[in-house]
Amino acid sequence: RPRSHTVTTTSSSFTANLSASSSTLAYDREFLRTLPGLLMVTEIVLGFMVWTLIAGTEYFLYPAFGWVMFVAVFYWVLTVFFLIIYMTMTYTRIPQVPWTTVGLCFNGSAFILYLIAAIVDVSSITQRAESHNYNSWAASSFFAFVVTSCYAGNTYFSFISWQSRTLQ
Repeated sequence: RPRSHTVTTTSSSFTANLSASSSTLAYDREFLRTLPGLLMVTEIVLGFMVWTLIAGTEYFLYPAFGWVMFVAVFYWVLTVFFLIIYMTMTYTRIPQVPWTTVGLCFNGSAFILYLIAAIVDVSSITQRAESHNYNSWAASSFFAFVVTSCYAGNTYFSFISWQSRTLQ
């Protein structure tokens, strides 16, 4: 007499959701056409200029330039990170994070610390006959102030976004 075998298969909703969600990674091309997107790209490009101009000198002899390097590299990496988040629209996939508040805190802290770093940068420049770093330090302080103004603009846009979000 033949035996009967019963095979039961089940489908997990986790794997179905995982495969559906991973294949729908969005890309927001329009973000780079907005003023906050343009400011963010400018922050990345000119922030890169700030820390590469300093890194190419003997900045380690002057502790103040170490602070400027820390701020420039730290916010450069975070700005690249946030650009990726905005370009891939990851913020829509993680609704538990208050993105408007995070953006306001990020841009506000970047503005304040970059302003301090730019002031430290310009006040630490020395022009001596043996100092071949003068031009690089002068250019880095100029770009630091430009990046500071970009972060100020993004802080303003983040505040407007945060304020409209909290009023709802």
